[in-house]
Amino acid sequence: MTIEVVRSDDVTVEFDGSRCIHSRNCVLHHPDVFVPNVQGEWIHPERASAAEVLEIAHNCPSGAIQCRNPDGSALEQAPIVNLVHVRENGPLAFYAPLTVDGKEDGFRATLCRCGESRNKPYCDQSHVKSGFTATGEPAAKDSEALAVRDGELRIDPTQDGPLHVSGALEVVTGTGKTIDRVMDTYLCRCGHSQNKPYCDGSHAKVGFRSANA
Repeated sequence: MTIEVVRSDDVTVEFDGSRCIHSRNCVLHHPDVFVPNVQGEWIHPERASAAEVLEIAHNCPSGAIQCRNPDGSALEQAPIVNLVHVRENGPLAFYAPLTVDGKEDGFRATLCRCGESRNKPYCDQSHVKSGFTATGEPAAKDSEALAVRDGELRIDPTQDGPLHVSGALEVVTGTGKTIDRVMDTYLCRCGHSQNKPYCDGSHAKVGFRSANA
């Protein structure tokens, strides 16, 4: 899918429909900028300030919405704390300086944990059609505060297996409670772990296949 690029005097907006999980934060909070249910042009950054457009981008968990200064330089900055939100019956929503499968990938991404996405490792809403169920409020683990809470977060999808995540990361529930702090972990993406969001080896038992991602 082609990335849509729309410019105003103050900001450039990029929209990648292949990343969108239809969280609808953009059209609910700023329907003047992201206009729903219209034909033709639907993104209007000229109707908001650069700061307001940046807020819209921050509220897009998948990273489908990106914004830059008119000269192409970065507008969004890396977060102070690297986070992954465990979404109820849905994907893992990362907020960190991301390197996914060896490529720099911005600061926001929603990665599949149902095992059914056709756009692995990214979520494509297949969890809805497949009826995937998994709590967004997993039990807390004992963990100590990290000495460093930011920096690069590497996510390497293993062949036919979990997401190998390395770097400072706080695992957060859907309601914002920190349940774990890790520097290296393996997160389930086959949809069958009995210890979600962590891998427990179930991918091997169920014959999970990840193609090239």
